[in-house]
Amino acid sequence: MNFQHIENLLIRYRGQAVAVKTISGGVYEGSITDVTNDYVALKLKNKGSQDDQIVILLHSIESVTALVRE
Repeated sequence: MNFQHIENLLIRYRGQAVAVKTISGGVYEGSITDVTNDYVALKLKNKGSQDDQIVILLHSIESVTALVRE
């Protein structure tokens, strides 16, 4: 049950926009596309037509903030 709490939080926000801060200082903003017991996958919006996907390991997450898009 190491990362069960953060996993449950990320599952709750699946499909929504979030900002994830890692312990290395990186901040990633995107929509949650996939959550497992090891990682979360975010879809990042680009200015072009193609979106990027990033995978963040749960043990490297420092904080998660839900974003409100207007």
